[in-house]
Amino acid sequence: MSELEEKIRDNASGPKSAESDGQKVEQHSLTDQIEADRYLNSKQAMKKRAPGFKINKMSASGSVF
Repeated sequence: MSELEEKIRDNASGPKSAESDGQKVEQHSLTDQIEADRYLNSKQAMKKRAPGFKINKMSASGSVF
């Protein structure tokens, strides 16, 4: 599991906002975190992928059916 997945899991299980001694902390929404995870995963996948297609030149070798 990636570090971002762990953070999303922790943030989803905790409160959205908290206030203590006059200081208020609020997290990004869960949908924003999921979108960020998808974006980062797609960037990582694009780095690892081989080219999507390959162009080869085909030629007849003289035999015709």
